[in-house]
Amino acid sequence: MTYEVLATPRLDETDRDALRRRILDYFHNTWEVYERLFDVLATDRAFTMRADPLRHPLIFYVGHTACFFINKLVLAKAIPDRVNPRFESMFAIGVDEMSWDDLNESNYDWPPIAEVWEYRNQVRQVVESAIAELPIDGPIGWDSPMWPVVMGIEHERIHLETSSVLIRQLPLDVVRTDENWPVCDVSGTAPANELLEIPAGNVTLGREKSEPIYGWDNEYGRLEKRIETFRAAKFLVSNGEFGEFIEAGGYTTEKWWTEEGWSWRNYTEAKHPVFWVPTADGFNLRCLTQEIPLPADWPAEVNYLEAKAFCNWKAEATGRPVRLPTEEEWYRLLDVSGLAAKANGPSPGGNLNLEQWASSTPVDRNQSAGFGDVMGNVWQWTETPITGFPGFEVHPLYDDFSTPTFDHRHNLIKGGSWISTGNEITRGARYAFRRHFFQHAGFRYIESDAAIDLRDDIYESDDLIAQYCEFHYGADYYGVANFPKVTAEMCLEANRKYRDGRPIASALDLGCATGRAVFELARECDRVTGIDFSARFIRVGHQMQQNGSIRYSIPEEGELVSYHERTLAEMGLAETRDKVEFWQGDAHNLKPQFTGYDLVLAANLIDRLYEPAVFLTEITRRLHPGGLLVLFSPYTWLEEFTPKEKWIGGKKVDGENLTTLEGLHQALREMFDPCGEPQDIEFVIRETKRKYQHTKSQMTVWRKK
Repeated sequence: MTYEVLATPRLDETDRDALRRRILDYFHNTWEVYERLFDVLATDRAFTMRADPLRHPLIFYVGHTACFFINKLVLAKAIPDRVNPRFESMFAIGVDEMSWDDLNESNYDWPPIAEVWEYRNQVRQVVESAIAELPIDGPIGWDSPMWPVVMGIEHERIHLETSSVLIRQLPLDVVRTDENWPVCDVSGTAPANELLEIPAGNVTLGREKSEPIYGWDNEYGRLEKRIETFRAAKFLVSNGEFGEFIEAGGYTTEKWWTEEGWSWRNYTEAKHPVFWVPTADGFNLRCLTQEIPLPADWPAEVNYLEAKAFCNWKAEATGRPVRLPTEEEWYRLLDVSGLAAKANGPSPGGNLNLEQWASSTPVDRNQSAGFGDVMGNVWQWTETPITGFPGFEVHPLYDDFSTPTFDHRHNLIKGGSWISTGNEITRGARYAFRRHFFQHAGFRYIESDAAIDLRDDIYESDDLIAQYCEFHYGADYYGVANFPKVTAEMCLEANRKYRDGRPIASALDLGCATGRAVFELARECDRVTGIDFSARFIRVGHQMQQNGSIRYSIPEEGELVSYHERTLAEMGLAETRDKVEFWQGDAHNLKPQFTGYDLVLAANLIDRLYEPAVFLTEITRRLHPGGLLVLFSPYTWLEEFTPKEKWIGGKKVDGENLTTLEGLHQALREMFDPCGEPQDIEFVIRETKRKYQHTKSQMTVWRKK
């Protein structure tokens, strides 16, 4: 690329003004490189075309990286106001193919791309002001007010890459060549691959929080492992080498594929890698903006399922234990290559960081210690599904970056590609994708007799999530009935009493946490939607729906824990699975499709919102006339959640007491009639074997006029 791409900055600069300038320069560089990527689109139509049926069109990603800054800075209380609430809902969620993501085009009315560019200009000014004004009291770390700014910058670097993958899937007539994005002009015959020995040794994975560069939460912690001797391919598998697999019937022979892989191949009817374009006399390769004759010596770009099938074919053909490396084995190869010490510097060299080409290059072009492309050219698939390291903690500002991928469906890719920059090209980088997804990714095979040791987070161990698993699905304590179950039963009773028992076609549980009440409501509702701000909570509900069971560990005392499994069947809820859905969302800023409900439940939510009055106004539009709004709350107002001036009760107003119940009447009286008398409902949350929270929540019922 003709434009310099800056490296991820050190965050321990002692000169505070210099550190601000460094972050500002990194922000500007990232912002401008990202926007220059879209210069290759020849028409505005390209922004709204669906390049990949499992991902949003590019207009989403243009807006997404900008709104990410605003959403995180608002969440961190670093800025007081949103820039465009509609955009910050529309462009917030939907990057990965999660089952709770919304990929239904009918739910999106994409704005003109010019409006999105103008929105980006507004956001740029907000971020520049934040960089100038946020306090820096020491090295910028995990808890620093400046951390969400650097988080937003690195997040945009990720989408520089993912957006380029989508551009490669657009029709050629909507893209154009650009001097900033040149394709390598070097190619030749595929080099013969051979296996070289990697001696046994120890590897250490994970970052320390004291490291002076940015890291994502899944990169922190520590894992030490002994790796036995294995043999690794000298080069990444080239197009020429992969062609041998195709000629051997690779895409038509089921025995070489995993069950998942063969299902994908049948569904897609794949016959070759996705970026190979058949021609009269062979194949072309689709690059960013053009097709070129297939370079035999460039790396084959495939998904995990194709790479795994190749390895199984190779194992049968050679009679040797051929497979992909694990994450730990890749790190052992990195150490042997001599590149590990360079990987936290400006650049370890190779076809990385847009320093060479905006495409792959020959697999034998960049070698270290006899191995080609240990880092760079294309990402390398591993056998390892991503999990957290021992000591893993969720970053509270981005709790859905890592944990939704800890599902054994997302495999790690290592080493970076030609367009990987920033955090992506550091030693500790950890990124994972669904096994059927395409990135600029290929693979290297190894021979090893060692079993694949997959780290398995089989039990939910996040303290807060496990606590809520027990609160929702666990035992009753001190004679107090299960609170989510009771709230659902009281909602259904209210429907019988105040809606004459009319059927509930659609219900919403807002702030559903881990989801028990969603399933309980579905006993009598045709359809129930559960929404929570936390992806960690939503993941539990989704697992319970998909698997019919969840597993979690809860603390007993000290470091001792007990392990639990709960099933829908044992709760009599197995038949409700097809009637529920779970989504991540902000109660203040719901997507437009969440409307038309006969019943809305908001349990222990109102006093945890940053603008409860806005929520009460917003939720009115989501209910049918005659529909019920059922609120539960202990009225525990805290300024860490809600600024005092936005409390709707529990405070003095003009010298007089204003209770929350009175505040609710004031806020709802124009659109709702109160139903019945308020009721206090007890609940108990278990923290440890000998520590419990015992609380009363008040239930109020409101019928929309």
